[in-house]
Amino acid sequence: MIREIFGKKLGMTQIFGSDGALIGVTLIEVEPVCILEEIKYAKGDVARIGCFKWPEHRQKYIKKPVLGYFKKLGVTPYKLIREVAIDKDVKKPQEAPASASIPSAEAAATEVKAKPEVGIEMFNEGDIVNIHGITKGRGFAGGIKRHGWHGGPGAHGSMTHRRIGSNGANTDPGRVVRGHHMPGHMGVDIRVVKQLKVVKIDKEKQLLFVAGSIPGGKGSVVAVEKA
Repeated sequence: MIREIFGKKLGMTQIFGSDGALIGVTLIEVEPVCILEEIKYAKGDVARIGCFKWPEHRQKYIKKPVLGYFKKLGVTPYKLIREVAIDKDVKKPQEAPASASIPSAEAAATEVKAKPEVGIEMFNEGDIVNIHGITKGRGFAGGIKRHGWHGGPGAHGSMTHRRIGSNGANTDPGRVVRGHHMPGHMGVDIRVVKQLKVVKIDKEKQLLFVAGSIPGGKGSVVAVEKA
């Protein structure tokens, strides 16, 4: 069984726990992923998985090398391909012949079922997970917003309310020290929030209710890993 799966962040809401406490939760939509193949590396075995199926009317936008890869496996194309760590009980799926063509809508549903699929059933209520995501982009930000500076004097006459001030020494070392906090691009960073609890699972709608907030905006792709 793979230990990591990808989903989409839908936003945040509130639910009541069994003790009546109000809990802020993040909703993550977890579609079933297809285990395409198993790859052996020197550092260990990984499973290559496909996430988020391409709609049939959008498959004309897929690049031909990617389309040929799915054609070789005999499965419908997926938007996201990732390699994740696996446990020893995961078996390598049977490969389709190289001459296989992309199946139609009815045939595709039958063909994909033959491949190993993992979805929201890999989680249970009460599980502890780690969420990997990319933070929201904030563009070019000043030091106060980006690093939490307190700022300069706020009284009249001061000209350095939000400026960076002195940023280097004159004689020694005579340069700006590497790593000095400065204004610059903020956001779009990979962040991991650990030890979050799965409060509720809606298997019909394929939703995970995870207590707390996670990186990224609405609709962003996040990785949910069993802690």
